[in-house]
Amino acid sequence: MRTCRASAAGKLTVVLATFVVVLAGCGGGPSPRAWAATVCGALTPWRSEITKLTSSTDEQMTAQTTPAQAKENLVRLFGGAEQASETARRKVEQAGVPETANGEAISAGFSGSLEKMRNAYGRAREAIQGLGTGEATVFYDGVRATVETLNKEYDASALDTSQLNSEELKQAFDEVPECR
Repeated sequence: MRTCRASAAGKLTVVLATFVVVLAGCGGGPSPRAWAATVCGALTPWRSEITKLTSSTDEQMTAQTTPAQAKENLVRLFGGAEQASETARRKVEQAGVPETANGEAISAGFSGSLEKMRNAYGRAREAIQGLGTGEATVFYDGVRATVETLNKEYDASALDTSQLNSEELKQAFDEVPECR
């Protein structure tokens, strides 16, 4: 009986060891190049959309429209920026954690930055929705204040890359076509 148990225990040890090796091989995140390509693939359309929406917002601030028209347009623009930021954040999150030093912090930093931007646009949209349109001067003063707050929040949400040093990722971001 002892031989049987020893043999079974030995087989179990081999199976568990094999399982751990297989899991270790499967559990890693994407390579730095793959991760950078996915992130840039998410951020490139986001940047284009934000640039377009920012330009449209600037036009709205100087256009000869009624406060009601401006309000409708600005709510739509900020809502679009909020949605674009969420789409990019979700794609970055789906990219996983890059297989590099500080990969978890780097991934969380990118995702967190986009989340803060999304929230800033959402707050701006809500602020504009809350403005009355009866008096043009009051409305446009409210719009200016909202845009100033948005700009401050947007700047504060920028990714602090000083703590996210990874030579592998820097090289990957420089080399992959999606990031050019």
